[in-house]
Formats: sequence, structure tokens, C-alpha cells
Amino acid sequence: MMHLRRLARVPALRAALIQAGAYPLTLAVTYLLATLGLKPGLADVAVVQGLIAALLTVHYGLAQWWRLIQLLFPLALLGASMLALPPAFYLIVFIVLMGLFWSTYRTQVPLYPSGPAVWAAVVAELPPQPGLRLIDIGSGMGGMALHLARARPDAQVTGIELAPLPWLYSRLRAALAGSRASFVRGDYELLDFGDYDMVFAYLSPAAMSGLWAKAEVEMRPGSLLISYEFEIHARPPVKTIVTTEHGPALYVWRF
Repeated sequence: MMHLRRLARVPALRAALIQAGAYPLTLAVTYLLATLGLKPGLADVAVVQGLIAALLTVHYGLAQWWRLIQLLFPLALLGASMLALPPAFYLIVFIVLMGLFWSTYRTQVPLYPSGPAVWAAVVAELPPQPGLRLIDIGSGMGGMALHLARARPDAQVTGIELAPLPWLYSRLRAALAGSRASFVRGDYELLDFGDYDMVFAYLSPAAMSGLWAKAEVEMRPGSLLISYEFEIHARPPVKTIVTTEHGPALYVWRF
């Protein structure tokens, strides 16, 4: 029973159930339009299905990006069926997307890239003493970790990423650049944050409460937790940095 409850909280499964639940409502709306003398086509039905699914997604409290996915999914499905592409094409797309996003369905942390302005701002916050241990959790394509390794050659820099393709790409970038940054594939929730002087996170709103609960227990006095774009509502940051005009902020917590 507990397993079923956990499974029911998986966002991707909830999104699929919402699409399924929207279907009878779409049929009812289509029937109502037909009784009014209107003749909705397949594209109209797909739009109605997407709108209903998006509204249900808001009602059931899924993350914001699911709303757009739910809205466009029926139209995308209709468009794909009209292209009559070979089945192997869909298999290849599925494998690539799995490699890129892997457990996003569970973690609700999609692939978010940061940029050079953010990397530079993080470097500026680091203490001057040598031998720091720095980690980028959810390191994506490796940009942050590679920059940290270049800017602080005295530091031990690690990126951890769950999705296979970004992890492989990061390792390839590090090897080609001769970087001292290391990249591991795994779940940051299994790490001990007490092993690091700075933890950088660019995750999602859904992950922030869990991140704070872990950091509060494990991080050592004097260490830094830095989050790009997403705040931790349980505790205000000690510093907020705007890295680009009209862009998201960087939030800093000191322990």
C-alpha cells in the first residue's frame, strides 16, 4: 500500500492520469458542440483535451512546466500520427529523451543550464583558503564544475548528475579540456553534504524543501549552500545576487 501511495505521487504518472481523466470530459464537450450544430475536427478536439488537462494540472498542483506539456501533448500526438514516421524513429527519440532527462519524472528536476555570469558570481563567493571541496549537484552538461576547476585549480571540484547523457558529455568535456573536475553519475541525495565546503544547486522549486532539510542536517559550520533561481522558503538567504539584468537571482546561505 505504501508503495502504491509513493507511486501515485510520481508527477509523470499523475500527469498521465490527468490526460486520461480529461478524455471523457473532452468527449462531453465535443458532444455538446455537436448538439449546437458545430462540427469540431480532430485538431479542435486535441485543443479541448489539452486545455482541460492543463486546467486539471493546475487544480492538482503539479509543477508549472507540466501545464504547457499537458496543453501541447494532444496536439503533438495528433501531429506525430499525421507524419506517419517509422516506429524506429519514436524508439530513438524515446532513448535520447530518457538519456537526457532520466529520473525527471520522479525528482521533478529538469535539465536547467546556468551560464558564465552565474559561474563567475559563485567563484566570487568562495573563501580564499586552498583545498576547498566544491560540488555542483545536478551538474547537467558540466559548465559550472568545469569553470570552478579553471578558476580555482587549488580546489577539488565534483559534478554529480543522474541522467546518463549529460554525465557522459561532461566527462568527455573534462577529458578533452584536461580539466581536474570530476563527474560522477548518481543521486545527490545519497551524498553527505558535510564532505563539501560549497554545494551549488540549480534544481527546481519542487526539490528545494528536501534540499534544505538535507543541508541543515549535514553541512558543516562555515560551508556555503548556493542556489540559482530557486529560493528556500524555510530560511531567507544571507545574500542575494543578481547576475544578469532581468535574470534570476543567486541565493547564498552560510552555515
